[in-house]
Amino acid sequence: MGAVPQQVLHNDHFATDCELTILMPCLNEAETIAECIGKAQGFLADNAISGEVLIADNGSSDGSSAIAARVGARVVQIEKKGYGCALLGGIGAARGRYVIMGDADGSYDFGKLEEFVAKLRGGADLVMGNRFRGAILPGAMPFLHRYLGSPVLSHLGRLFFDAPVGDFHCGLRGFNRDSIRRIDLQSTGMEFASEMVVKAALNRLAIAEVPITLSPAGRSRPPHLRTWRDGWRHLRFLLIYCPRWLFLYPGMLLAALGVLLLLWLAAGRRRIFGVELDIHTMLAASGFILLGIQAVMFHLFTKCFAINRGLLPADARFEKMLSHVSLERGLILGAALVALGLVGITLAFLHWERAGFGPQNPVELMRIEIPAITAVIVGIQAMFSSFFLGVLRLAGPHPAPS
Repeated sequence: MGAVPQQVLHNDHFATDCELTILMPCLNEAETIAECIGKAQGFLADNAISGEVLIADNGSSDGSSAIAARVGARVVQIEKKGYGCALLGGIGAARGRYVIMGDADGSYDFGKLEEFVAKLRGGADLVMGNRFRGAILPGAMPFLHRYLGSPVLSHLGRLFFDAPVGDFHCGLRGFNRDSIRRIDLQSTGMEFASEMVVKAALNRLAIAEVPITLSPAGRSRPPHLRTWRDGWRHLRFLLIYCPRWLFLYPGMLLAALGVLLLLWLAAGRRRIFGVELDIHTMLAASGFILLGIQAVMFHLFTKCFAINRGLLPADARFEKMLSHVSLERGLILGAALVALGLVGITLAFLHWERAGFGPQNPVELMRIEIPAITAVIVGIQAMFSSFFLGVLRLAGPHPAPS
């Protein structure tokens, strides 16, 4: 996990066998932070849990840090700005075996964490709150977040990563500190919430859910969250971490559609639903094939690079597939496609020669040239891609960035 500069402001003497850290990232929460800390302290005392309340302050200018220290919380200052930075610094400073994190704006009830603790003690590595299975009080969540942003992004997260999580972006969640440290979280912004769930799923950590209640925030200032900007950052993260859905599946679909169209039109023009398709559609089909093949190769490059850099965990199925994709096989396949394409180009040239190198029927000539040139380009792509994939595999696994 990347180091985040921090400075301890207040440090009481806690037991060395601290079981639970209740962690709150904070940026100007003077109106609500004392109440949140009080509920968290009450929860620890009422349930006889050895623990601490830790505030990861991210540069508050309204006295939040002083208030937190005054009411008995431990405070660390995280100098680098960003929601993810604050939480990375807080996790790094946490003393508890388990950590339960939540915003310090009064939207979560830190006095009701029993189910989180029970599931953590039961062996869960990550316990997610689920606002949709619990309750969302009036005014607690903007309309777009409730009915579009969170449901859509959570659905994509489940689809892409097979993560058993109904609410990817719930800010109240608990985890085994050592398990989360091992998956090497890196995000500095709001997409940190997605990264934790995605990497937990990819590394096959035990994930559980707890229904919770979301209340309206108690602050008077505008929220730090920006709907479209942060929504895009979450979506971008999900796509980047799932090259199958970003490159492979769209690429396979495009290439398959292109090949089918090209073969269908090779014998002559076709009519469907009253529309006549001919060489112009063949040209589009050629473009589909080229784009599709390129996208599939991007998937191979991205996955290989990400595994080498430790951004994605090792994938036995992917490695098995790569074991059958050697540089030599790629070169042979590419050369065969180029040769096939050159045969087609030669046939087109002979067709032109028979006409005395004069004007040609473009439909007849293009019906030969489009598949031929497509084969040549795909063959060259295959050869270049085989060399590049060989370079990536030659580099081998690389330690994850710290």
